[in-house]
Amino acid sequence: MNRSFDFEDIRPYNDEEINPALRRITAEPVFQNILDYLFPEESKDEIVAKINEITSAIEFQKVFMHPAIRSIVKQTSDGLTYSGFDNIDPDKAYLFIANHHDIILDSAILQILLVEHGLETSEITFGSNLMSSEFIIDAGKVNRMFIVIRDGTKREMLVNSKRLSAYMRYAIIEKNTSLWIAQRKGRTKDGKDKTEPGLLTMLNMSGAGNFAENFSGLNIIPITISYEYEPCDVFKARELYFSLKAPYKKAPGEDLNSIIKGITQQKGRIHFSVGKLINDELYEIEERAINDEINELARIIDKQIYDNYKLWKTNYIAYDLVYKKNKYVSFYTSEEKEAFKQYMSKQLNNIKADKKVLQQIFLKIYANPVVNKDNLNQI
Repeated sequence: MNRSFDFEDIRPYNDEEINPALRRITAEPVFQNILDYLFPEESKDEIVAKINEITSAIEFQKVFMHPAIRSIVKQTSDGLTYSGFDNIDPDKAYLFIANHHDIILDSAILQILLVEHGLETSEITFGSNLMSSEFIIDAGKVNRMFIVIRDGTKREMLVNSKRLSAYMRYAIIEKNTSLWIAQRKGRTKDGKDKTEPGLLTMLNMSGAGNFAENFSGLNIIPITISYEYEPCDVFKARELYFSLKAPYKKAPGEDLNSIIKGITQQKGRIHFSVGKLINDELYEIEERAINDEINELARIIDKQIYDNYKLWKTNYIAYDLVYKKNKYVSFYTSEEKEAFKQYMSKQLNNIKADKKVLQQIFLKIYANPVVNKDNLNQI
């Protein structure tokens, strides 16, 4: 394997770096606020003392992060269900390519479910755009996050893509460590959950074999997370609305606001689905131009993600409202439809915009997973 790249500034912390980082984290005043939210009934001094004795990333995830994410799920959802974990061989490392709806919780929920199924947690991508403070960098790297550099010149971005690809292949093949990465840059804003071919092109950069050999070595499993109430739905609708007129530029602190909103917003029910290893299908892709092979692989991943998406009443209501139909009226009551319309109005109330256009954008965030599922046979 090509080890010509230096991974020092993108890798997660090694175990010897964990305890010093945790002591920096627990010394920050903001950490007390986090503990107040996560564990309001427990002694903060006892929690901090326990964290300050931790010496490995895995221990930190099990001792602190697992109960922390379970607390968030309990406080902000009506329950978490899951399927497909029997598709994971505990002796193998995988690349989990996932749809992406929430900055933190998508990958965090995977980690708690891996622990609860007796499996090792994965490393996780961590966008450089989120690295706004030393506290956040420490919090990411102690959670086994590796950095995806988001900016730079075209030449710098090419070099960074090659290095990222090399690191991911090294982690899976040599470290035997599973990885989580979103199917696209950033969260899906419109609910379409479409895999970006550019992501797959990046993954292929570090391969030394043919198309099927390069990707089979990564052991790709598609992952699908489905929220009854979309995290940050109002932020996403607002961004899509203002993007209609001009390129959208995020305000300072907007990513941090999305993290906080995604964690604290009520999400209704949540379903997490692990798909099936796609290696056999790779060898069925006809040899042709590399871009065509990449697009076919993206289609295979999308099909699993769409098929495994758990549709909720919010999705069916939104679909019927967008397309002015009663196609899915058997999946919800008139009272539930009215309640969802009121929820939408409340969410969008403070945005100065053409309300009809904004409402259509908001509804399509929820309706597009239904469209995806309806069109499965055409994919």
